[in-house]
Amino acid sequence: MNEEIFKSLDNWLRQQGYVLAEDSMTVMHRVLWLLAILLLAYLVGLLCRRVLIPLVAKVVQRTKVTWDDYLFNPPVMRSISRFVPALVVYVLLPFAFQGIPLWLSFLQRATLIWLIIVVLQFFIALISSVYELSSQHEELRNRPLKGVYQMLKIVVVCVGIISIVSVLIDKSPLALFTALGAAGTVLMLIFKDSIVGLVAGVQLSANDMLRPGDWIKMPKLGIDGVVTEVNMTIVKVLNWDNTVTTIPPYTLVSDSFENWRVMQESGGRRVKRSLNIDMQSVRFCTAEERAAYEGEEWYAPLKDEGKLVNLTAFRAYFTDWLRHQDRINQDLILMIRQLQPTGEGLPLEFYFFSADRSWVPYEMLQAEVFEYILAVLPRFGLRVFQFPTGLDVKSLTAGGESQPQ
Repeated sequence: MNEEIFKSLDNWLRQQGYVLAEDSMTVMHRVLWLLAILLLAYLVGLLCRRVLIPLVAKVVQRTKVTWDDYLFNPPVMRSISRFVPALVVYVLLPFAFQGIPLWLSFLQRATLIWLIIVVLQFFIALISSVYELSSQHEELRNRPLKGVYQMLKIVVVCVGIISIVSVLIDKSPLALFTALGAAGTVLMLIFKDSIVGLVAGVQLSANDMLRPGDWIKMPKLGIDGVVTEVNMTIVKVLNWDNTVTTIPPYTLVSDSFENWRVMQESGGRRVKRSLNIDMQSVRFCTAEERAAYEGEEWYAPLKDEGKLVNLTAFRAYFTDWLRHQDRINQDLILMIRQLQPTGEGLPLEFYFFSADRSWVPYEMLQAEVFEYILAVLPRFGLRVFQFPTGLDVKSLTAGGESQPQ
């Protein structure tokens, strides 16, 4: 009974082509053929790794250009060395399994999947190399291209997966793409953030709106810091308080934000601050005051004026003082102007540009300038307006008590 079962199974396997209906010598020949093919593929791969890759590396090192250092880097060359053995096996398999279409078809499909995987590795390594190359380019270095390259990798992987599935089910890849077109709505919902992020990343890059290293501000979201990373789905910002904020790229496209890059690349950082002058302290200069100004450079253009207002003298003096400060950019606008008077005094605005755009030196310059302003105002008989404090009320009360009843 058992022998009959085994004979029936053997006959069925032979009919299906799973058993070689040949003599042992022919089977041995096919096995030897297969071993020879695998050995040849191994030797070809070894030749690529030990001879071709080092040879290409030496040639690349001797060239004066730098782009080939990235396009022919080790990951790219290793993927090429894996492709050649797979191609050798795929081309020579028909010689070993001629006349056995079932086994030949099975092994060729397996080898074709191997080839597709190797090609995927090659394109992913090539995209990474192009990204590194673009990161070194002067015009593309600061562009947010990482998201674009990530999307290219996703497209390559999707095409590779579809190709592998088409090989497994023995269908044309075009038929699978057509079927996926019907499911496009579902895919768009699944990859909505990635698609929107890609479009936003392209807009940010095309319009040069954002680069890694830019200082941006979005008060509504509490963002005030330096952009550290821009990819397909997120933008990372290191705030000045050392916190990290992550936002999707389309938020920057759909909403407004401040980018301080142009200021950082320009010749100076603007200082635009004002203080209120007590208008009751504005008057004409006395003869003694004008005599004290004699011999000073800033006073020469004002010497012949009949009557000189102390506020005019202060503006002339302080403009000249700003002109002699090395930390102020003298090529940009520098002025002291009056704003609309209010019930809190006469606003006097100081407008100039710090030569150092860094935060700490910029703030230190502002502080020193306004400290000097407060110290020099009494020389011109001017007072800063401020509301009465408790000390003022106390001094008035004390003065009132000292008066005789």
